[in-house]
Amino acid sequence: MSPAAAQAILAGNFAPWVRSLGLVVEKVAADAAILRLPFDRALVRVGDTVCGQALMSAADTAMVIAIAAALGEFRPMTTVGQTISFLRPVANDDVLVEARVLRLGRTLAFGEVALRAAGTGTLVAHATTTYAFPAERAGPGTPG
Repeated sequence: MSPAAAQAILAGNFAPWVRSLGLVVEKVAADAAILRLPFDRALVRVGDTVCGQALMSAADTAMVIAIAAALGEFRPMTTVGQTISFLRPVANDDVLVEARVLRLGRTLAFGEVALRAAGTGTLVAHATTTYAFPAERAGPGTPG
């Protein structure tokens, strides 16, 4: 999957407020993706640091893109678990969001996300994630 194809997935499948974060797909691999969360004063909290909610949303979004890359296409999925540890604040810098699929099953996917200050490469947060793929439902008149 190309970064442009992944960017199109982001543009076509996420809520407007997630798209307003301005995430940019920088790199996509077979089971990973790197997105950039551009620094924006609208995402700053007390102390001039990027708020945790923006970092969590960026981590969640990056993992969806990484899972889509691993699947070879976007499929509907639901976040069923995300645990994040905020290691240090990030201020006045973009954040690189590096998502990697750890296990891709038939009904669940597991991953981890490293969030780094773009200017220094310093790890600012780490997340683990779990996603579920909804069961496909048979249509009317279809056995199933």
